[in-house]
Amino acid sequence: MKTIAIASDHGGVELKNFLVEVLRSRGVSVNDLGTDGPESVDYPDFGRLVAMKVAKGEVDQGILICTNGVGMSILANKFPGVRAALVYDLKAARMSREHNNSNILVLGGGVTERPLAEKILEIWLETPFSGGRHQQRLDKIAQVERELGTRIKKDD
Repeated sequence: MKTIAIASDHGGVELKNFLVEVLRSRGVSVNDLGTDGPESVDYPDFGRLVAMKVAKGEVDQGILICTNGVGMSILANKFPGVRAALVYDLKAARMSREHNNSNILVLGGGVTERPLAEKILEIWLETPFSGGRHQQRLDKIAQVERELGTRIKKDD
């Protein structure tokens, strides 16, 4: 069974809660890392939890949601091996998987309506990575991470 970690800040909590139910209805094991209410929180605190689990291989994929998705996307892509894709439409959902093998889906809770978010999630979950020339590009990204010394400390 696939395991997905999900988190949001206060701007994405309603959409997060909706997608948790969608995922569970599809038989996906969900690791909900918060937040759980409308009180203001800092998105890096929650985005870090999901990105770390994905980077360490503790979950198969992740989903992050903040008001517009930009902050969560910036944060998640700081982690080695994470390929977080901020997705606003169906074509980007498909291409982020086919071409980039994205392992974290980022959505904007304040700009993405539930029906569109559900369709984006469906496409993102069901679209396989096409490999080939796209794998060569991902290998180059991994090489940049190595050259920059991007790594996770053992105690994180």
